[in-house]
Amino acid sequence: MRVPTPSRPLDHVVLPVVRLSTARARLTALGFTVAPDGAHPFGTANCCVYLSDGTFLEPLAVADGKATAASVEAGNVFTARDADYRRLHGENGFSALVLGSDDAERDHGLFRKAGVSAGPMLEFSRPFVDAGGKADIASFRLAFAADKHAPGVFFFSCHRLNVPAVDRSALQQHANGALAISEVLLAAETPKSHAGLLAELTGSEVRVLDDGSLAAAAGSSRIVISTPAVLEDAFGIHGGMGATLHAAGVVFATDDLIRLQSLLHASSVEFRRHKGRVIVLPAPGQGAAFIFEEAT
Repeated sequence: MRVPTPSRPLDHVVLPVVRLSTARARLTALGFTVAPDGAHPFGTANCCVYLSDGTFLEPLAVADGKATAASVEAGNVFTARDADYRRLHGENGFSALVLGSDDAERDHGLFRKAGVSAGPMLEFSRPFVDAGGKADIASFRLAFAADKHAPGVFFFSCHRLNVPAVDRSALQQHANGALAISEVLLAAETPKSHAGLLAELTGSEVRVLDDGSLAAAAGSSRIVISTPAVLEDAFGIHGGMGATLHAAGVVFATDDLIRLQSLLHASSVEFRRHKGRVIVLPAPGQGAAFIFEEAT
């Protein structure tokens, strides 16, 4: 299989929610430190969870429906894909997987050449506030990719044009001991049909695992595409959403599963143990299955 360049690390995952307050309450109950709300110039807003490996979760809500609708009409791929996801799959879910980049313009050209581009690039800036209230401006350029036959998930590379000079260390400390996103789990009835897309996105060799899943490195994380049956067996989660490619779960490396379980008990959060991992199924404000495993 041809391996494209450059390699791209996992940056973050996008989790649509109805309200940021619901996401904040749920993620706090799970033991995460949640950043202050952030607003996009096209009507969406987020409250992110940053991990010490540089990856993060982006719960995403529609804060200004008129501004979002106007941006969709203007050709904004990010808000258009978010609107499509909410219409088709509801307002709590896992809609997008994001890779880091140092050149989104190059990525856009590569995605177009490979036939996986999802539309024009997007460039924007927004305020960023750290845990201590220090503010700066963050600027981004995004290049989009998708499988045209799989409306349940989209992808983009994120090139940071201006990185805020703020300290995120306090936001990266979590009561549940979460340190990193070790894997992102995607589901499809025929994983091998998405091997080309996975290679184009990550720039890494795509390996076929013993259970028929596909896996590719994305920085220190890994992206895995499995059948719903494999996800059920390996992680105790439901593939859901039909046969086409879609996002199913996030696997976190944590430093203490016993402490995590005590925290979840105290917060009245339902969980289960499965093959040595702690599994928290999706709930309002948490659109993906969260799987916690001991850091190695």
